[in-house]
Amino acid sequence: MDPEEFKSTWVGNKSVYRTRMALADNAELIVIAPALKEFGENEIQEVLIRKYGYCGTPKTLKAVEENQDLQDNLGVAAHLIHGSSEGRFSITYCPGFLSKEEIESVGFKYGDLKTTMERYNPEVLKDGWNTMPDGEEIFYISNPALGLWAHKDRFND
Repeated sequence: MDPEEFKSTWVGNKSVYRTRMALADNAELIVIAPALKEFGENEIQEVLIRKYGYCGTPKTLKAVEENQDLQDNLGVAAHLIHGSSEGRFSITYCPGFLSKEEIESVGFKYGDLKTTMERYNPEVLKDGWNTMPDGEEIFYISNPALGLWAHKDRFND
């Protein structure tokens, strides 16, 4: 994620909701986010994201029913849903400034930024399919915010 633009999961989760239709079941979405330092773009968002996490639609809707703070901030509730994989794939965040404990506390997997960037170097990868030296095939998207990504099999005729 471009460090000038993506400093929070509030914005960085474009990588989740704009690629979800392209991801296979049980896939792993790795988000390389060197400037990631917070979850929300303001204090209320930050507190609520840390409190409830990205736990999917059923748990988020239940939390909305039971908690006035989410009822008063439905945009945050919608963001929590859109930022979740709904258990279909995993999301690994590789942040520049948030700890492993912080990332995992909101429902994401944690990846070490340095190690991940050495393996998946954005300076070397090209948008689209790439084959790693060990034969692993990955699909790299330098900026998922530029469009919605989908695999044709995700559409019904």
